Amino acid sequence: MFDPVLLKSFVALADTLSFTDAARTLSLSQPTISQHIRKLEAAAGRILVLRDTRAVSLTDNGEAMLGFARAILAAEDQAVNYFTGSAMRGRLRFGSADDLALTQLPGILRDFRQLYPQINLELTVSQSGALVRRLKAGQLDLIFVKQDAGAEGGQLVRRDRMVWIGHKSMNMDAASPVPLILYQAPSLGREYAMRALEAGGRTWRITCNVKEVNGALAAVRAGIGIAVFPQSLIPADLAQVPASFELPELGDVDFVLLNNPMVAREPVDALSAAILSRPVQRRS
Repeated sequence: MFDPVLLKSFVALADTLSFTDAARTLSLSQPTISQHIRKLEAAAGRILVLRDTRAVSLTDNGEAMLGFARAILAAEDQAVNYFTGSAMRGRLRFGSADDLALTQLPGILRDFRQLYPQINLELTVSQSGALVRRLKAGQLDLIFVKQDAGAEGGQLVRRDRMVWIGHKSMNMDAASPVPLILYQAPSLGREYAMRALEAGGRTWRITCNVKEVNGALAAVRAGIGIAVFPQSLIPADLAQVPASFELPELGDVDFVLLNNPMVAREPVDALSAAILSRPVQRRS
């Protein structure tokens, strides 16, 4: 009975109380807005808008129509989104390594949500090792994690280098034990650090144990020590430890996707494609 085109003009007029502003909002002419209001009043059989040379106001019937109009237009938007969006539905239990979640994930998930609004996404952010264990236990469907470069399994997103990072004003004696900020075991970054220092014959001391990436970065920013981090993800206010400190090379790391083969493929493949389509970028 009530044409949505007419309702949109009516809502714009009610919001602005100006035919000129309503026309500008909808990119229509002022006479068109006036015509829409007259047609809507004819359809309702009621006067909805009071007009004079100085002001525009809604009648009691106009106030009632405004509530109905907003509800009708909202329902129309939901119907359009439902039928024009992806038909893919279901639940997707997704896990991401915490450093990747901070840097890469927001844009990926925003794009994915726009394409697949009917998928119920359950997000877990943790360390890579913990996510792998949960995937193997059937508690997750897809994970985006780090693993040793060249390790078997998983779909490679990109290869990066693990490096030592510290505060830009760091001052460390090359002859002293290396002050380390480490994740609690088990941790891939911890393994990289220990393996490299042992192979290089360097002594170290753990100055801070952390459970997640925000704690590690806070400790580095406080100058408590140095940490291991993917080179492409180094925050702009921190720096790679200079070669003059004579720290051993850490080697490469792979960013990979691992999936549970026992779950529905469509949601897993859709999010995998969204991740693969986005280059891993340096964090700002």
